[in-house]
Parts: sequence; structure tokens; C-alpha cells
Amino acid sequence: MPNPLFLFAAQIIAMLSVLLLAAGFLKAEPRAGSARVFALMAVFIIFYLLNGMAGQHIDPQFQLDLSRWQLLIQIGVNTIPGLFMIYCFLVFQEQLKFPSLLILAFATQVVLDSILSGISLYSSGGIGTGSLAIVSTCMDVMTLAFVASAMYWTLKGWRADLVDDRRILRWFIIGVQGALIFSVVFVENFLLDGGSSSYATAQTIIVSLIAVLATGMLLVAMRFDYVSLSNVIRKVAELTEETEPESRAPFDKDSFNKVFKEGKLYREAGLTISMLAKKLNLPEYRLRAFIHKQLGYRNFNAMLHKYRIEDASDALADKDAPNVPVLTIALSVGYQSITPFNNAFRQIMGVTPSEYRKREIQAQS
Repeated sequence: MPNPLFLFAAQIIAMLSVLLLAAGFLKAEPRAGSARVFALMAVFIIFYLLNGMAGQHIDPQFQLDLSRWQLLIQIGVNTIPGLFMIYCFLVFQEQLKFPSLLILAFATQVVLDSILSGISLYSSGGIGTGSLAIVSTCMDVMTLAFVASAMYWTLKGWRADLVDDRRILRWFIIGVQGALIFSVVFVENFLLDGGSSSYATAQTIIVSLIAVLATGMLLVAMRFDYVSLSNVIRKVAELTEETEPESRAPFDKDSFNKVFKEGKLYREAGLTISMLAKKLNLPEYRLRAFIHKQLGYRNFNAMLHKYRIEDASDALADKDAPNVPVLTIALSVGYQSITPFNNAFRQIMGVTPSEYRKREIQAQS
């Protein structure tokens, strides 16, 4: 059996660290959806830690009686993977709309897991081995899919991310947070029996890892900002000026636009920042810094969309060519299919390409 005092201390440290991280996130960006989701996820992580302190394997002097709150705690714990998925999407896919299908899947998981938790806690027969057990297994698989989706979105935009701190944050979330949540869900739902002796050891390891992770994140945050945690988030997104050595060739907005915009390099399908750096004969790190700090973009793809949609808007507004297919225009400005073009156009212009064309041509008549 694990040392009860060590387990208790690890749980307290973990809860305090998670609370401070959530408070720092909310203080930095109180109106950001990602901050609110992180704060809610932090609350439910504390639920998980408290629930562990109510287990039968806990020493009686440290054991909590949470029987009246067990259903609420269990519902909160079950939502952690889904909230982690939403958090990663909001942080790293910020220009996109969250998929409606995943919203429905998350809502379904929360409702069904709540029902299953109620049956497990208050029904004498429990879930059993019938159809309810199958549904329970499906929900466990769904939560694993949520974590996998979060890790996929985090990794997906790594190459296009222009902010060094955010690129590091992506690997941290994938390698530490995502892996930990995935392991906890998999181990507790598929490998361990809650009443077994190995469960106590496994939970001690999990709680210790959460404590180390949360405390480490807190210490890193305090290193960035000794006074408050607010700059932890701002440092990920802020635009800072940096003087370049005189030995470097001059490179500014005008020279960039002359080559990139007037030369219509953005029209090249599948263009990446490494490809553009080679075309401009610049080190990739320098191009990243220039686009981020001088042009104000945090994501290379966001810059591409801006230039391409501006070009497409001019073509759509051409009253002398009102019958050119939208797909043809999309392909001509660098998109490889109509769907990403439509999504980017609506995101930037607020209307569909067809609606924009109709409005602009009518305005010129």
C-alpha cells in the first residue's frame, strides 16, 4: 500500500497547483473561451482528485466521505476528456468553427455517462454485463477518441504556427497533458478494477504525476512572470519588436509584398513556410519572426488565407466575368478544393463567395 501521508500531500499540491493555473489563465484572458474551458476542466480535475481521496484504499484518517456528491463528481470527471478536446481546438484551431458532429458526440457522451453513473451508484444490480456494459465501453472508447482528437489538432498546425512559445506549448500538451489524460482514461477504464490492490498503487502514481505536472507548469509560469500569472498566456500571443543585426539584408513589408503579393506566390497550391523561405532565400526562423512580428500573423495559414481571399474577392466582384465558376476562382488563388476555400471566405468576409459576388455585382449596376 502507498504511504497515506505522501498520497495526501500529492493530492493537496496537485489541487492547489491546478487552481492557481486556472486562476492565472482566467486573469490573463477572462473573456477567452479557452480560458473558461480550462478553468472548468481544472475544477473537474479537482473533482477527480477529491474522488480519489474517498476510495476504500485510503487511510481512514485521510479518507473523505463524498457519498452525497458522488454522482456530481463522477459526471464532472467524465467530461474531462471532452473538455480537453474543446480546449485544444480553441487554442490551436482558433480560426475555425468547432465541428457540430463533435459537439453532438460530446453532449451524447455526457448524458449517457451521467445515466450510467447513476445506475452504477444507485442500482443494486449495477451496470452488469449486458447492453449497459456495451454502452459503457462505447463511452470509454469515445472519451479516448476525444483525447486523440485533441492531440491531432495540437499537432496538425505545428508547422504553420509562427509563435515559438506556442510551438513548444503544442509539444508539451501532446507529450505530457494529452498522454497523461489518455493513459488515465485507458488504465482506469480498461485495465484496473476499482477494488483491487493494484488500483491503489496506480492511483498514487497518477496523482503524483498530476502533482508534478501541475506544479511544473506553475513554476514555469512564475519564471516567465514573477509578479503574476497573467503574462503566461499573453507571452504566447504577444507581438514583440526585435532589432535585427546590421549585417542582415534589409527586409520589410514593402519588399515582402513586392515578392509575395505582386509575384502572387500565395497562389501556389500546398505552399508551406519552409517552401516560401527557400523562394525568398531566407532562413525559415527569420521568415517566421518577420510574419509574426512585422505582419501580425500568429499562423502561416491565416496569412495565406488573407492574401488568397483578397485575390478571390477581386475576381468575384468582376462584373465582366460573372459566370466564372467559384471553384475555378478557388483553384486559381491556391486552394486545392472548394470546401477550405468556402470556409476561409466565410470566416474572413462573413458571407459565402456566391453571396459576396451577387452583392458586389449588384452594387456596381
